[in-house]
Amino acid sequence: MKGLKTKQKVIEAAISLFNVKGYDGTSVREIAKTAEVNIALVSYYFGGKKGLLEHLLASFYEGYLKELSDALNNEDTDAATCLKDAVFRLLKYQENHDYLSRFVHREMTIDTMLVREVMTTYLMKEKYLLEQLLEIGIEDGIFKEMQVDFGVMHIRNLIIMPFLHPQYMRENFYINLEDESFKNDYFNYVSDVIETYFCRK
Repeated sequence: MKGLKTKQKVIEAAISLFNVKGYDGTSVREIAKTAEVNIALVSYYFGGKKGLLEHLLASFYEGYLKELSDALNNEDTDAATCLKDAVFRLLKYQENHDYLSRFVHREMTIDTMLVREVMTTYLMKEKYLLEQLLEIGIEDGIFKEMQVDFGVMHIRNLIIMPFLHPQYMRENFYINLEDESFKNDYFNYVSDVIETYFCRK
């Protein structure tokens, strides 16, 4: 139990520091100091800073894809309802992991070997699942004919944008992601977008 708590303290310290200083600007020594643990424990649990980064990316996307898969595996609902449920689940997941979400999304904009591996392992699966859902919806007559790649990009942008740019939203729109009214209004807006731009009348 103590080991798990120590490991979690390292993870939380890393997420906090990576958000403020970036991955490259953060040292293992700073992570250990913030977590109040011996510096050797970072290597013990993660094999170093790169291993810690890999752990953060993998754990984020495994949880993210589980939410997406669970929403799309509901055979009792139509494609539009599945898509709305997926959006709701993914917004909620990111809300519950807001600092980690921002760091991961930001890190994924950098062209590194690790990011390419994550793209292949996780983001291609996300793309595949969303493509399958849109194609089924088109085939069933629920969604309009569309260029599916663009549809996936549109949906994905709606899902991640608030968590990639929280400071932009605060400074320019005076929106706080923790505000309950924003959460409800934003989900309703995305639902309207799905109804208007994706669904047949």
